[in-house]
Amino acid sequence: MVRTGLRLILGGEPDLELVGEADDGLRAMDVIRDLRPDVVLLDIRMPNQDGLTTTELLVAQADRPRILVLTTFDADDMVLRALRLGADGFLLKDTPPPKMIDAVRTVAGGEPVLSPSVARQVIAAATGGREPRRPEAQRELAKLTEREREVAIEVARGSSNAEIAGRLHMSVATVKANVTRIFAKLATDNRVHVAMKVRDAGLL
Repeated sequence: MVRTGLRLILGGEPDLELVGEADDGLRAMDVIRDLRPDVVLLDIRMPNQDGLTTTELLVAQADRPRILVLTTFDADDMVLRALRLGADGFLLKDTPPPKMIDAVRTVAGGEPVLSPSVARQVIAAATGGREPRRPEAQRELAKLTEREREVAIEVARGSSNAEIAGRLHMSVATVKANVTRIFAKLATDNRVHVAMKVRDAGLL
């Protein structure tokens, strides 16, 4: 049922081509090897070989596809494990179709995607439920300009570069430049790390 729904959502887009599908993790590896898709929508729970194992095997490949993980529950602790393994994005299965389509395009373009509710769960899990470390996080965020701080907050909300551009009335290229500067100032290359700092500083 999930695959049928995804086929209907994605199949009508002129710039997207659904090249194959599989009903379990082992079969998925064969299909991906044969068809070499740009993006894989990967269920985190699958028979025979789960999404975590499949993600790990795909990430180890030299010319791997982008991996967009689908999960039913935003509190699923396996989401954080998939992030550590190298997944490029996370979506809930009940994500509205336009957001699902945008996510595929975003991940195909090399940008990570976190649905907002998944982002909150990932951040909470990564911080171990401890109290926000406000002084340290606020000192780090003080390195950012006002505009960079606005972009960082949108990153923490799980917004894509295109969504940030629309909300802050910037070009996508300008958003990317701001994100690059934010990464440099916070000594990271990870949007989740930026989101953690914003949360710890109490800005969400």
